[in-house]
Formats: sequence, C-alpha cells, structure tokens
Amino acid sequence: MGITRTVAAPGVAEVVVDAPPVNALTVQGWFDLADTITAAGRDPEIRAVVLRSEGRGFNAGVDIKEMQRTEGFDALLGANRGCHAAFKAVYECEVPVIAAVHGFCLGGGIGLVGNADVIVASDDATFGLPEVKQGALGAATHLARLVPQHLMRAMVYTTQTATAAQLHAFGSVHAVVPREALRDTAFEVAARIADMDPFVIRRAKECLNGIDPVDVNRSYRFEQGFTFELNLQGAGDKHRDSFVRRSGSQDKQDEAEG
Repeated sequence: MGITRTVAAPGVAEVVVDAPPVNALTVQGWFDLADTITAAGRDPEIRAVVLRSEGRGFNAGVDIKEMQRTEGFDALLGANRGCHAAFKAVYECEVPVIAAVHGFCLGGGIGLVGNADVIVASDDATFGLPEVKQGALGAATHLARLVPQHLMRAMVYTTQTATAAQLHAFGSVHAVVPREALRDTAFEVAARIADMDPFVIRRAKECLNGIDPVDVNRSYRFEQGFTFELNLQGAGDKHRDSFVRRSGSQDKQDEAEG
C-alpha cells in the first residue's frame, strides 16, 4: 500500500496509488506522490509515466480526517502545499503522464488528471469538485482543462459530477474502456509514446507546457488563497467537521452491515 513506482514495460514507469479506503491522501502522501512522479520523469530510461490507482476509485482528494484531528493550521497548509507539489509534478514531469482513471475522481484527483498529458478512463469513472461542500476551493484551474467553461462553473457551484463519456465527447478523455481493460489501454498509449525518439518527446512536453495559455501552477495557488480565507472565517472547519461526522456515521453503518 501507499505509492509505488515500477518500470512495468520498456521505457514506461508505472506510479500506483493505493491508500485505502478511498485514496484520499495525507499531507505526506501528496509530497510522496510528487517526489515519485518527479523521479520517474528524471530517469533517462523512462519515456512515459502511467499514473493509476488501486481500490474503489482513482482519488478522493485530501484526507479531511487527518486535517480535523491535527491542531492548528499545519495540516491545512501542508495539504495545500502537498497538492500544489503533486499537481506541479504531473504538469512538469519531463515525460508525458498518462492518467488511468476509474471510479471516482474528486478534488485533488481533478488536479492530478487535469494536469496529465493523456487521460484514459473506465466507463464507471466520474469527475467532480465537492470543495464548496467542505468550505474550500481549488482545482477549478484543472477542471477547466477537462470541461467547457460554463459547465466547469456549474460543477463548482453545484458539485455535480461529469462522466467519462461526457469528457470523451469534449475531447479531454482520450479513450473510455471497460474497467478490466483500463490498465492495458493506458499502457498501449504509453508504449506508442515510448516508441518515439526520447529526446524529441521530452522537448515536445516542454514545448507544449510553454505554449499553454494558463499558468496552471500560479492559477491554482490563487485559488488556494480563497481556501485560506474561508478557513480564517470558520467556514472550513464547520464543513470539514460536518464531513467527518457524516463519514463516521457511514463507517459505523458499513461495519454493522458487514
């Protein structure tokens, strides 16, 4: 469990997140993910990175329970910096990153996927930002790379989700496949990239980032400033406490039914 990196095919690194129950990462987990992706991209033998997860879904964002049981603002600040580091690592990885998404992709998951180069998704994948329900903001920068502007706004305001099929229609998801074919499909894309001249591919990644119309790193940090403001006003704690209570009740119900 945790975050692992292996060379799973010639020229292709596989980074896997396995943090039960829902792949909501702790502060350290976000930094570990950032370091793992960065190291994979710096390996001269690697030409593409596949980022995927085990378990029920791709990513459920930050570990809110960790944040609420930590005194002061250390966990909040750590999560913000950790998410920024992980999203930045995906965006600035020296080789293309292929995100293989299944199940839910929420909050921080949107930041990872929105900064990836290519996205493949299983037909059960859904994408969304529940941030406003938790007294926070963030990753609209990345959601705007996945869906049209007005849909992005509606999704932020209402916390509605979008399906993999919808994102495929918008052109942001490269392929939608059955869950059992997801990993193989991601590796097929990675293999095609790995078959190219590695020097050219690395320059292509640098070039495409250079012509991006939005500075995603700075844009996301701007969003995070409003999360700080909401927290200072008490909205963050209020909604996170409510989430933890609901989650605790659900855990007890699951145990009883189990």
